[in-house]
Amino acid sequence: MITYPFPPSVHAFSTTRQGGCSSGAYASLNCTPYTGDDPASVRRNQELLLERLSGCHRLVIPYQTHDTRCLPIDPAFLQLSAAEQQERLQGVDALLTCEKNVCIAISTADCVPLLLYDAAHGVVAAVHSGWRGTVKGILPQTLQLLQQQFGTCGSHLYAAIGPAISLEAFEVGPEVYQAFHDAGFPMDQLARWKADSRHWHIDLPAACHYQLSLFGVPGHHIHQSGLCTYSQPETFFSARRHGIHSGRILSGIYLTSFGQSPDLHYLCTL
Repeated sequence: MITYPFPPSVHAFSTTRQGGCSSGAYASLNCTPYTGDDPASVRRNQELLLERLSGCHRLVIPYQTHDTRCLPIDPAFLQLSAAEQQERLQGVDALLTCEKNVCIAISTADCVPLLLYDAAHGVVAAVHSGWRGTVKGILPQTLQLLQQQFGTCGSHLYAAIGPAISLEAFEVGPEVYQAFHDAGFPMDQLARWKADSRHWHIDLPAACHYQLSLFGVPGHHIHQSGLCTYSQPETFFSARRHGIHSGRILSGIYLTSFGQSPDLHYLCTL
């Protein structure tokens, strides 16, 4: 498991492939329930993960569709039946919550996992940003929702960019390059033309970093794992390498009962 440098009142992590009970293309710690893995193995993997998450009593995992819907996990949601919760989680690519000891998590296998913490208002978010979601603006829309509902501003926001496919590995067609260009991304900074393959490569984590900076998040508040899912197949799942019927990395974040929220002590060090 990879952990990220957030304040003590927040735990944030990304899983690796090791330490679970799934087999084949899902070996071994696949905690995502909608990729074709054996349901019993997925449940056991989630139990194993929860045993390692101090103080956390549940996981909330959406059924992602590379779109821009962000769902708040609030007391009303938590009081729904399991079936009702599952229905609400369909077609969701970002979660946010200010509930303690409830881990919100998103699944990736080359896409960018983003974990956010607003230290002023005690709220966290988890965002799944593949290339389609990045172009559509899943991250900016989540940031705007945080701002609307909690008053979040960039200067008090902390972010972790987890393992994802790197620029070197992310070869794209001209239509993908054009989609990023048309969305206003600085292509001279994010894209590279490879003459040998005659394809563009795009730096997806850097695109997300750019979107965070537009919201005013200071560079020293953004932690980048720098880990490539495609080039480390023994450690991470990669849909581009293993196919879509394979496991997923789970990246999660939750507020603990430790300390106070908002994190006033942490803010005074800014």
